[in-house]
Amino acid sequence: MDFHKILKKKRIEAHLSQEELAEQLNISRQSISKWENEKGYPNIETLLKIS
Repeated sequence: MDFHKILKKKRIEAHLSQEELAEQLNISRQSISKWENEKGYPNIETLLKIS
C-alpha cells in the first residue's frame, strides 16, 4: 500500500478531517490534501509526528 492510501485510511479510521489532522501536526490542510493526492510527501519531522 502506498503512503497516500495509508495516510487517508488511518485518518478516516481516527475520525479526523484533513483540517483536524493538519491542526494536530501544525501544518496546513492543503498539505494533507497534497499528500493524499500523491502530489508530495511530508518532511521527516512531520513524518515522525504522523507515526
